[in-house]
Amino acid sequence: MAHALVEARLAACAQISKIDSVYAWKGAIEHGKEYRVLFKTTTERYDGVERAIRELHSYELPAIHAFAFERISAPYADWIETSTR
Repeated sequence: MAHALVEARLAACAQISKIDSVYAWKGAIEHGKEYRVLFKTTTERYDGVERAIRELHSYELPAIHAFAFERISAPYADWIETSTR
């Protein structure tokens, strides 16, 4: 999924972390090993990123949410913008 979104220029970068999750699902408490993927993209690309995640993810309800950059260095912001054009 990470490679597909970067290759499609929906994201400039994907950072992948192994995580342990504990969550309520369909009346039970579940525990599992998962991967968190942080995609770096632009506001304009968000809808495309969300659509691609929904299409590619194996989960019925993947966790998809955005964090806005409160502050970002101009050169890094330019790199994200250029990489997702």
